[in-house]
Amino acid sequence: MSFLRRRNSATPTGPDFDVLAMDPGDWPGDLGAGLLPAPDGSCQGVFLRYDLFGGRGPAMIIGNLPEGSPARELGEGQVPFEVAQLLAALGNDEPVEVLETEDMPVMHEDNLLIVRRLKCSESRISCTQFDRSDGVLVTIASWDRPITDDLYQLLKPLPAEMFQAG
Repeated sequence: MSFLRRRNSATPTGPDFDVLAMDPGDWPGDLGAGLLPAPDGSCQGVFLRYDLFGGRGPAMIIGNLPEGSPARELGEGQVPFEVAQLLAALGNDEPVEVLETEDMPVMHEDNLLIVRRLKCSESRISCTQFDRSDGVLVTIASWDRPITDDLYQLLKPLPAEMFQAG
């Protein structure tokens, strides 16, 4: 089952799936969004960058990557795309790798999520991942802030239309 539509344009106009993240109206800092384009112009993922540090770097990046997105293909110990984006945005070019993962059950509204907590070699990074029922992988990467179970209650679907070029 494909979540991506073929497009004629080389620039993706938005995802063909809902994006699960924190509503921009609920976030007190700056928010940026990025689309991952495929060579055919389809959207291979969406990531949102939440900045609480007054322009000095993001506090958190939340990514939504559908099945088939090349950004989901990781080698042994390789950090998720969102962690790499967080490190790049912070200007941190030290090599970081995933040391271990742990699965934990977490409730989100009435759904039970199996959340993978990734332990990275950079201890200031917190990272979790879970699969949605539609096959989209959600990754949350945070800098110098732990990811608590309360955060999952703030996640809500942001419609794909929010990311359409106008």
